Amino acid sequence: MSALKKQSRTNKFRLSKEEYPISRGSPALTAARKEEIIAACAELYETMSFKEITIKEIAAATTFTRTSIYNYFETKEEIFLALLQKEYELWDEAMDAVMVQKESMTRDELAQTLARTLTQRPRLLRLLSMNHFDMEANSRPERLAEFKIAFGSSLTHVTRMLEKYIPEMDDHARQQFLYAFFPFIYGIYPYTSVTEKQKLAMEQAGISYVYQSAYDLTYTCLRKLLDVKP
Repeated sequence: MSALKKQSRTNKFRLSKEEYPISRGSPALTAARKEEIIAACAELYETMSFKEITIKEIAAATTFTRTSIYNYFETKEEIFLALLQKEYELWDEAMDAVMVQKESMTRDELAQTLARTLTQRPRLLRLLSMNHFDMEANSRPERLAEFKIAFGSSLTHVTRMLEKYIPEMDDHARQQFLYAFFPFIYGIYPYTSVTEKQKLAMEQAGISYVYQSAYDLTYTCLRKLLDVKP
């Protein structure tokens, strides 16, 4: 990484003392520092792989030393898990906004809405498909529990949308939907982010690949799960 590029990232996420008008060690200061670390990790993840990113790289893009980051996160995976948690929370906010704005929807409109709100979070889909297992395996139980609360909240939000817009769907049908839709989410990213090397390999293997966007795949899946009639 060039010195200029690294300096640009560092300036983007470093906060001056004036921007921390909070007493040392307060919960608000701790939250602000964690947010700075998570934001730096998110920025690095835009151009680097999970494997390439280290706590040293993250520290260089923040106001923290590598050692001081361990006061907030024990492993790189815990930082990424916090980032994934944030992605789930942002998806929840989008679903909340829909439920405030829309009193009713057809099944097809609900399929479109869920597909849109989910696929507007490509980082969520990438983390789930590529790095989820390692993040959970290398995080402390208390960090994992915090993440699971956010995951459970997303389950609840989708359930609430089903209850509001498809009131005739019973509890069993809703549970079946959740147990089909959420596992499906874990596999979207690799099908919509195919490299040139992978395309060439599929051509050489005689596999006919037709590109579909994350929205296309999700919408098609949701139409089937919600039994949308042609």
